[in-house]
Amino acid sequence: MAKRSEEGAEMERGTNPSLLTDRQMAVLRLRRKGMSQQDVADLLGTTRSNVSILEKRALQNVSRARATLKEWTMIQAPVSLTVPAGTDVFDVPALVFSEADEAGIKLGISSVDIVVQIKNKAPAALKKRMILRDLEVAVTEDGLVLVQEAAPE
Repeated sequence: MAKRSEEGAEMERGTNPSLLTDRQMAVLRLRRKGMSQQDVADLLGTTRSNVSILEKRALQNVSRARATLKEWTMIQAPVSLTVPAGTDVFDVPALVFSEADEAGIKLGISSVDIVVQIKNKAPAALKKRMILRDLEVAVTEDGLVLVQEAAPE
């Protein structure tokens, strides 16, 4: 099966500014309503295999868009700090609160919430209480704390 060109995807997108083609959006909407891939294929006059590919690519695009938005939010955040490897995870909240206070941002979360977020967002960077790899922590103007592993240099 030949891959569809980027130009073909652009044509299918029409004036839609989304990363999703019109066809991908249709598939996601119908699947969200509980229809099976075969039902969607029958409705759209295509194969179940094609619906599967459209759905997979659409979900990949959504995932990339979410990651891009998170990166953009972290870039735009007025508070950004790198927590170096070797730091005790229980020392991180004090660093975050200090930086947020300096920027005049009130956080609506506790120290425990920050530690839990580190454990959830960067589990591979943590062993017991020790941070194994540098972490990036950002605080938005709204007081949202974002955590991710720092990009390797």
